[in-house]
Amino acid sequence: MCALSAALLLAACSSSKSAAPSDTTTASSGTSASTDTAAASATTAGPSAPTVLGPGSSRSYGGTPAVGNATNLQTAPTISAGSGTPPASLVIRELVFGKGAVATQGSTVNVQYVGANYTDGQVFDSSWQRGQPATFPLSGVIAGFARGIVGMRVGGRRELVIPPALGYGTTGSGPVGPNETLVFVIDLLSVQ
Repeated sequence: MCALSAALLLAACSSSKSAAPSDTTTASSGTSASTDTAAASATTAGPSAPTVLGPGSSRSYGGTPAVGNATNLQTAPTISAGSGTPPASLVIRELVFGKGAVATQGSTVNVQYVGANYTDGQVFDSSWQRGQPATFPLSGVIAGFARGIVGMRVGGRRELVIPPALGYGTTGSGPVGPNETLVFVIDLLSVQ
């Protein structure tokens, strides 16, 4: 098995090509002293603007699972199970705002990440568990993962909640079953 899990590879997901580009919501946690609204706004690849909340906001996005070790970039994050009905659109929550280069649609990125199932928090993939970050072009992964990284700055950590239409749809792939909502916590280490 390669350093990047087969669970992320776009080739296994034909449904990602047909998903609507405006299926994005952006939220910020209260964990950073500064915001980067321009970078967070860049995460939407469609005509509707994302919702961007500054640090300290008490507004809740239903279905965004809790993340343990959310702001400690030296430690693997843990993802709790979601509650209630999963979101129907991509949800992006800033856990740590980065200050480095910005990832664009054409970027190749180097990341640490954990991926879990929304319903039970069960980890299906983790670069942390493999002991090394993963490097890949954003054009080679599922749509929700790629869209969730676009606009992110190096040094940041984001939580993504990816609906099936932007993940593996009705077929699933490997450890991801059909119609599963996915949760990723991603640390952006570098961009090329």
